[in-house]
Amino acid sequence: MEEDNKKKVDESWKETAEKQKDELKKEGKFIPPEPDFSFFITTLSIQAAISLGDVANPATNQKEEDLNQAKFIIDTLGMLQEKTKGNLDSKETQLLENVLYELRMQYVSKTKEAKHD
Repeated sequence: MEEDNKKKVDESWKETAEKQKDELKKEGKFIPPEPDFSFFITTLSIQAAISLGDVANPATNQKEEDLNQAKFIIDTLGMLQEKTKGNLDSKETQLLENVLYELRMQYVSKTKEAKHD
């Protein structure tokens, strides 16, 4: 019985989301992309790059370094890597490995620079 209610809620939600998407299309407004794991990882990596000061913050158009925030995001990506091990396809696994490697190297470089200043 509970399973049937859950299915009804899921279907209702899907129908509502599709209607909203159709309305946005008709109005010529932005339609967000379909969420997927790669998009999620890429979004987190951009946030880390902003925190590392490598990319300008889109809200201020300024490069702002916050190494504590960068470390938190990098650690979050590392946690996702551990928790999703064996559940990702090869492209997702490779993306996550590459993103983590690059961000970790950037972080190490930034923390070394900070110690020498």
